[in-house]
Amino acid sequence: MSTILDRAQGALYGLAIGDALGMPTQLMSHEEVAACFGVIDGFRQPPADHVIAAGLPVGSITDDTEQALLVADALLAGGGHIDSEDLARRLLTWAERARERGSLDLLGPSSSAAVAALVAGGPLDEVGRFGATNGAAMRIAPVALIISPHDLDALVDLVVEAAQVTHHTGIAIAGAAAVAAAVSGGIAGASVGVATTLGIRAAEIGQQRGQWVAGAAVARRIAWAVGLVDATDHDRSIRDVVELIGTSLATQESVPAAFAVLALHPYDPWQACLTAASLGGDSDTIAAMTGAIAGACHGMDAWPLHAVQTVRETNELELEILAEKLLALRTGP
Repeated sequence: MSTILDRAQGALYGLAIGDALGMPTQLMSHEEVAACFGVIDGFRQPPADHVIAAGLPVGSITDDTEQALLVADALLAGGGHIDSEDLARRLLTWAERARERGSLDLLGPSSSAAVAALVAGGPLDEVGRFGATNGAAMRIAPVALIISPHDLDALVDLVVEAAQVTHHTGIAIAGAAAVAAAVSGGIAGASVGVATTLGIRAAEIGQQRGQWVAGAAVARRIAWAVGLVDATDHDRSIRDVVELIGTSLATQESVPAAFAVLALHPYDPWQACLTAASLGGDSDTIAAMTGAIAGACHGMDAWPLHAVQTVRETNELELEILAEKLLALRTGP
């Protein structure tokens, strides 16, 4: 039986594994992914003409995992809380270093606009009030390690701390809260189904926080997406994820898409990530969220040893140590 540490490590490695699987397929259409790669059955080399990922080694993580590590560092520095100015500085430094090394995988539109506003001297409580994309959800997993799912209001409070500098809108907070609650639930021993229910409840709370912007209710979209897929009809289900739920960087598309993929493969985290990576669109983010939740629910044994070794060695990750440090701050039963 897996331990809480094992499940926490499974969540962080799931995030990185999903991210790396989706790295070469991001920004491609589902049809382009199939034509270029066939069936996604493992880590792949990105196409030489890929607009973002060209030249990256097989198994490379992207901004999803890298920004999650920034959130983890901010949590550790803040003793379990996040100082918005500190996180903003970390994001700005990361973006500058990524640009210096020639990376094209930089801040998303919401984060980029917020950091630019901060550089221009904008007030912290204003800069993130229009960010509704999935940048908060993609980097939220470390929050789930330090707070239990038994107090969803407190969990959402911490999600707001992590999101507000770039994504202080009800939609973005709802999406991030859904992922955080599902990961936290998995770490506490929940199945994928129970974790999904926790995610929906947290999204309902999160939608009431931050600035209102027009958009679909994330909690209802997750519930609908999960009910839409059918494990006995995989091809139709994937078509529905791509064509009905959507795979863009909009929170109300990508977060429900991740939960739909989990519902399609509730007992097979590796296959869930492979499926998410095959979607195209914002596939690295969808697969990263899928992997974090699945890894939390199933633990480290869910991941093939070669996959763990690949992301660990390619990206020089030490996520076992990070999981221990974050769990030392965990509150709640």
